[in-house]
Amino acid sequence: MNSEKTYYIENLGCAKNQVDAEVMISALDSAGWIMTAQPSDASLIIVNTCGFIEPAKEESVDVLISFRDAFPDALIVAAGCLAQRYSDDLSESMPELDGIFGNNSVTMITDFVERLGAGNSQYVSVPALGELGEADFSRDDRYTVYRKTLLSGKSTAYVKLAEGCSNNCSFCAIPLIRGPVRSRPVESIVEEIKSLTSSGIKEINLVAQDLGSYGRDLDSDEGRGKCLLPRILGEIESIPGDFIVRMLYIHPDNFPDEILGICSSSSRIVPYFDIPFQHASAPILKQMNRKGDSAVYTALISRIRQALPGAVIRTTFLLGFPGERREDLEELERFISKAEIDWAGFFVYSPEEDTPAFDMESPRKLKKRAKTAQKHLDRLQQIQSDITASRLKHFYGTRQRLLVEEGVTGEDLYFCRAWFQAPEVDSLVVLHAEEGSLSPGAVVDAEITGINGIDPEARLI
Repeated sequence: MNSEKTYYIENLGCAKNQVDAEVMISALDSAGWIMTAQPSDASLIIVNTCGFIEPAKEESVDVLISFRDAFPDALIVAAGCLAQRYSDDLSESMPELDGIFGNNSVTMITDFVERLGAGNSQYVSVPALGELGEADFSRDDRYTVYRKTLLSGKSTAYVKLAEGCSNNCSFCAIPLIRGPVRSRPVESIVEEIKSLTSSGIKEINLVAQDLGSYGRDLDSDEGRGKCLLPRILGEIESIPGDFIVRMLYIHPDNFPDEILGICSSSSRIVPYFDIPFQHASAPILKQMNRKGDSAVYTALISRIRQALPGAVIRTTFLLGFPGERREDLEELERFISKAEIDWAGFFVYSPEEDTPAFDMESPRKLKKRAKTAQKHLDRLQQIQSDITASRLKHFYGTRQRLLVEEGVTGEDLYFCRAWFQAPEVDSLVVLHAEEGSLSPGAVVDAEITGINGIDPEARLI
């Protein structure tokens, strides 16, 4: 290893993975390592991989190979979800990797890299689920203190409420990668948010595999099995400072209606609900090990909008699942048209080994089904784009606080986000303002002056 302790981290995957990367960054910084802006300047390169679906796995492997080829003198480490789930396969198929580090105890990265530099052979550290998985959350001082450097900009932060998932949807590999749900103590989360907001963070995004399951595994005053999301929101209300809170990912079967009243009386907790319905056909949802159907999910949306008329809802839909018929797709299209959801993402089913859905159909049949699903996906995306554009018109002429993301070089334009736009997944507000007058991370007041497709436009007030 180069005597200079420099490292570069390439983060792939979801917001939960980003939190893990930030924990590793702050841990390494605290141990005297120096993060570089370019991989060419680093003696150690860590790729925080994603292993959720096949395209994400392929991207992770491609990035690892490209770094190995481009930087032969650097130590290359595969970390994250792919490393956790496929450590043996990676070790066998990619002996050129210097290390493999799972995601089950990310605060131990400093111990890992110290051992990594001690020899020439590949070093693998992937604790089995349950061995060290709760250490990160039970040792709250380590977990919280290590959140010093954020990858989401100067004013935005993700706060992880829980690790793992116990919903066991038949298509999902998350329980195989991250294990069952393990919730952080309420006090730990509150202290972390206090620390972040006191340092200038203006937007807190609460994340977990399912916020609706948060706390159900803990013994609390409310009792075991009780969702503690309402309690967390109530605690956040008492934290001083100027910031907003957004909730990301609540399983529709676990949606706690109690949070609607909390949002209604709060000026801080924005009425943005990320609820991944995945489908609307009862037979397909049953195959997915989910309880809902079109009527149940329509009723949930109605309850939300009745309690919070200005609420914004985001969802995802999964097409091409084993057994999906034309009538199932027709049911989904009717649901989308009737529900008028604000934001939606569409995906074609990716069979994941060791999940219950993996053996439901033959590879040949799935391949054929995927082609049909892609055609329907394109149609549904267009329907949804029209719905989103229509829903955004509700904001025309309104005054909004915008978080500045970045300026457009050579133009009097800035890309910003309002409360109804989550990072990375939704559109951006195009703000007209003099070049150089605003900085990334700034919060400004503006009026929405137009809607261009799914991109609102605004001017400073």
